[in-house]
Amino acid sequence: MNITATDVNKLRTMTGAGMMDCKKALVEAEGDFDKAVELLRKKGQKVAASRGDRDATEGLILAKATADNTKGYMIVLNCETDFVAKNADFGTVAETILNAAIENNATSVEAVKALNFPGTELTIADKITEEIGKIGEKIDLSKVGVVDAGFVFCYNHPGNKLASVVGFNKNASEEVAKDVAMQVAAMAPVALDETSVPEELKQKEIEIGKELAINEGKPADMAEKIAMGRLNKWFKETTLVNQEFIKDSKLTVAQYVKNSDADLKVVGFERFTLS
Repeated sequence: MNITATDVNKLRTMTGAGMMDCKKALVEAEGDFDKAVELLRKKGQKVAASRGDRDATEGLILAKATADNTKGYMIVLNCETDFVAKNADFGTVAETILNAAIENNATSVEAVKALNFPGTELTIADKITEEIGKIGEKIDLSKVGVVDAGFVFCYNHPGNKLASVVGFNKNASEEVAKDVAMQVAAMAPVALDETSVPEELKQKEIEIGKELAINEGKPADMAEKIAMGRLNKWFKETTLVNQEFIKDSKLTVAQYVKNSDADLKVVGFERFTLS
């Protein structure tokens, strides 16, 4: 069967696959476009399998709030190289996945991957596999984060390798909301406040504090008290509301927020970065 350049270009437009891959698929499918598309998808699956052990540490992180600003969603779509991460098509796929998550209130990686990829008959998981076949790199949706609050603000750091979402108990001014979201991005707090720090993390810090006190020659019976003092200092450095506000070190984040509105509080946050 004669496969024309028009046929090849049509399949390429449909799938985004390379010209030679499209021609080979059409020849193997004897001109059947549906079969050729399936062959290209299978090729993508084979690439996905061969790339499974590769490191996908580049990619894009995108955050976006719902129209009523009560939920903020964030995703990480990974790839292997910065070159692919900066590709416009890769960015479009990431944005489409994020929007699908928002529209369907999907709050986990598994739930998002199971959604339909808009405009296709594919699931998002299958679409990612198809993109692997087209691009030839490992691609993965590795994280999905959601903050649900009275008011949320999303901050996308330039370059889209870092983003944060902050939740407040009520509406906040854009200036205050952005300031706190940028604080989260810059200072990487481990928890909202001391009560929300995981117990195992607290115990780890206490043990470190004890060991340091003993190594400094302090009596063993005082090590516990010294360790607790160091834990409180650690809370001030690593919990969001107790951190020094980056724009005014005389204030904590909680104080800065309260100064703008006596009833305003930070109630949650998420922060994703490429590592």
